[in-house]
Amino acid sequence: MQPSPQGATEIDPVSPQPPLDQNARSSNSKSPFQLALRRFLNNKLAVLGIVVLLTIILASIFAPLLTDLDPTKSDLMKIENGPSSEHILGTDGSGRDNFARLLYGSRISLIVGFSAMLFTLIIGVTLGSISGYYGGKVDSLIMRFTDLVLALPFLVLALTIIALVPTITTALFVCIIALTIWPNLTRIIRGTFLSLREQEFVLGARAIGASDFRIIFRHFIPNAIGPIIVNATLMMAQMIIIESGLSFIGMGIPQPTPTWGNMLSEAQNIRILRNHPEAWIPPGLGIFLTVLSINFIGDGLRDAFDPKSNKR
Repeated sequence: MQPSPQGATEIDPVSPQPPLDQNARSSNSKSPFQLALRRFLNNKLAVLGIVVLLTIILASIFAPLLTDLDPTKSDLMKIENGPSSEHILGTDGSGRDNFARLLYGSRISLIVGFSAMLFTLIIGVTLGSISGYYGGKVDSLIMRFTDLVLALPFLVLALTIIALVPTITTALFVCIIALTIWPNLTRIIRGTFLSLREQEFVLGARAIGASDFRIIFRHFIPNAIGPIIVNATLMMAQMIIIESGLSFIGMGIPQPTPTWGNMLSEAQNIRILRNHPEAWIPPGLGIFLTVLSINFIGDGLRDAFDPKSNKR
C-alpha cells in the first residue's frame, strides 16, 4: 500500500460501518398511534387501571349471572340482616340484598359517568371547535356565554335544576350533569384549536379551497385527539364522583334504583355505620377503585400522547 499524501486521511475501504440502531429504525417505521400505544402499555399503572376497570365493567354486565336476587325488592322480615349464605353482604334498611344492589349499582354509576362524559364531549368539542376555528365575534360570543356558566357555582346550579324537576330519571340526571360541566372542556378545545389555526397544513388546506367542515374534521380534530381523549377519560371519573355525591345527599337518582351513592347514604345512620360495615364499605371501595383506575388510565393516555409530560 502506497503512503497517502501528507494531510490526507487514509480510509480503509473494507472497514465495517457502524450499524443503525434497531430501536430507532423500528420507531421510525411505526405510526404515531402505534408509538402512543407502546408508551401506554409500558405504563404499568395504566395497564393495571384497565384490568381493574374491565373487571368492574364485566361484573356489572354479568350481574344477573352472579346473583339471582332483585336489587329493588324489599323483604321487611330481613331488615338489616348480617352476611349469610343467602345474602353475602347482608341486607339494607328495607330488606334489599346489598350484594345485588352493589352489582346493579355499578351499572348505574358507570352508565351515568360514561353517558355524561359523552354528552359533555359533544357539547364541549362542538362549541370549542367553532370558537377556536372562526375566532372574532363568534369566539367572543361563545366565550362570554362560557364565562357566564362558569361563574355560576356548579353545585348550586345542579341542585336548583334537580329541585325544580319533579321526577329524576337516569337520562335527565345525565343531562343535568353534562349541561353544567361542559365549559371547562370547551375552553381546552378552544385553546388547542387556536394553536392549530395558523399551522402550515391548515393554511395549505385553505389555499386549495377546502371547506371549513373538512378542515375541522380532517385536520383539526385528528391533531387535537390527544387532549380530547385524555380530558374525556378524566372527566368520566369526575362524573362518577358527582353522581355518587349527589345521590349520597339524596339529590341524585332516587330509591329504589340502586347506585353506589345512595347505598352510601345509609351510612349516615350511626347504627349501620358501626354495626354493618359490609353495607357501606363495598360501594365506597367500588367508587374508590373505579375512579382510581380511570385516573391511572388518563395519566397513561396523557403520557402516551405527550411523551414530554412523562419527562417533566
